[in-house]
Amino acid sequence: MVFGLLFTFLPVVIIIFVIAYATKNKGKGDEAVIRHLYTYLVLFATLMMVIGGGISIFMASADIVSPPSYYQSYEDYKQIREEGKIQSEKNLSEADIRANFEQAVKDEKSRNVENAKNQLIKSLGFIVIPLPIFLFFNSKRKRQSDI
Repeated sequence: MVFGLLFTFLPVVIIIFVIAYATKNKGKGDEAVIRHLYTYLVLFATLMMVIGGGISIFMASADIVSPPSYYQSYEDYKQIREEGKIQSEKNLSEADIRANFEQAVKDEKSRNVENAKNQLIKSLGFIVIPLPIFLFFNSKRKRQSDI
C-alpha cells in the first residue's frame, strides 16, 4: 500500500522538483540545468537502491537468526501419512512418524536459512553496485556546486 502510493506520487514530485529547479536556475542555461537534474536523479535512484539493499540485508539476517516456523502440525502430518497418500510410510509406527516429522521440521528450517543466506548475498549487490556510482555522482555534484 505504501509503496503503491510512493510510486504513484514519485513522478509528480520529480516533475515539481524539475520545474522549481529550472525556474530557480533560469539564468544558468538549459544545459547546466539538465546536467544538474540528471545528477540529482542518478543520486536519488542509487540512494534508493542502497537503502532497499540495506533493508533486504536486515530482513535476510533476521531470517538467518530466527528462521520462519514450520507451519504443518504433527497431527496434520500424521493424518496425511495415515490416509495412505504416501505408500512408503503407510505402515510406520508412531515413533517413526514422529521422527520423520521432526526431520521434516529440521529440513524446513535449514532450507529457510539457506534461502536467507542466498537472499543476503543477492542483497549485497544492491549496495556494492550502486554505492560507487552514488559516491562518484555525489563528488561530481559537489564539484558542480563549487563552480
